[in-house]
Amino acid sequence: MNSLDAAVTDDRSTAVQPSVDSDRESIPGSTLTGGALADVGPGADLHVDPGRPMRAPATPAASVTRGFADTGMEPGGQVIGRLAARLRGVPVVVLSGAGLSTASGIPAYRDRHGRWQQPTPIQHRDFLTSPLVRQRYWARSFFGWPRMGLASPATGHRILSAMEQRGIVSTVVTQNVDGLHQKASSRRVIELHGGIGRVLCLACGQHFARAAVQQWLLSANPEAAAAADLPAPDGDAQVAHPVVSAFRVPACPGCGGMLKPDVVFFGDSVPRDRLAAATQAIDAAQALLVVGSSLMVYSGFRLADYAHRQGKPVLAINRGVTRADHLLELKIDGDCGAVLELLALAMQRPA
Repeated sequence: MNSLDAAVTDDRSTAVQPSVDSDRESIPGSTLTGGALADVGPGADLHVDPGRPMRAPATPAASVTRGFADTGMEPGGQVIGRLAARLRGVPVVVLSGAGLSTASGIPAYRDRHGRWQQPTPIQHRDFLTSPLVRQRYWARSFFGWPRMGLASPATGHRILSAMEQRGIVSTVVTQNVDGLHQKASSRRVIELHGGIGRVLCLACGQHFARAAVQQWLLSANPEAAAAADLPAPDGDAQVAHPVVSAFRVPACPGCGGMLKPDVVFFGDSVPRDRLAAATQAIDAAQALLVVGSSLMVYSGFRLADYAHRQGKPVLAINRGVTRADHLLELKIDGDCGAVLELLALAMQRPA
């Protein structure tokens, strides 16, 4: 679902028209190996027509088995050396995902096989049209935000920032909404899916800091502070139903409009300017390095596909499968932080 045909009405009977534009023209439509069509918008999961299966690539990417980064086995060292050699003297765009932030205590949506390990996330249209869905979102976000807001960059974030300072990384395009690249002092960051630290009023367009909205939520729900929760991805949390059903959602203090986190929900589209900035960064770089993403979400996969079609090598550091395994020149299966540490050491040695 890339667009909405009509204004929606929130629970305060205030008609709003969110700006949700399709970005399908920005990059030519992708076709997977074997002719399987990637046929959904960039904010949604990538679905492949089961009647048109993918074929295995003729020359699979070089890879290393799980755990090498922890044991220092020689085959792992060899591939680390190959990746280091690939990155010397060339600016690379990094495409980062949830696997980079798990070391900061932020859970990922999927396991190493690409399967969901969390409840199904809220869909964009449901958030806009259902007061109950918004109530559920903000109740869970009330408990999940402190963990996200206080999270610190992990080793991988800091190493990528240092690589930017050395001219190795030209731009970080991140699928994450946690802001940890910026906390690690990376300067050129494109937040493909927005930032959870900002909240947008869909009626008047005003932005608010998420930390301020947390205080509004607390003021409206003082009794909720003592409830227990379990962490979930992207500042979400698993909360008991009675807490959710009694939760009160504040409106925009300026106009009374609907408040929405400034992120791209599942089923929404990545804004055209962000997608254009990401593709321009890839055009200006010599390679794309995927770090901690399974690329199961189309907004990430399409960038790997785009880089591949532009003749740029696509490299990956990720624990488990990726949707773009058939496009990769080289893949290292391991913990992102551990692999990046070894990579940083390898790149300090003479070529």
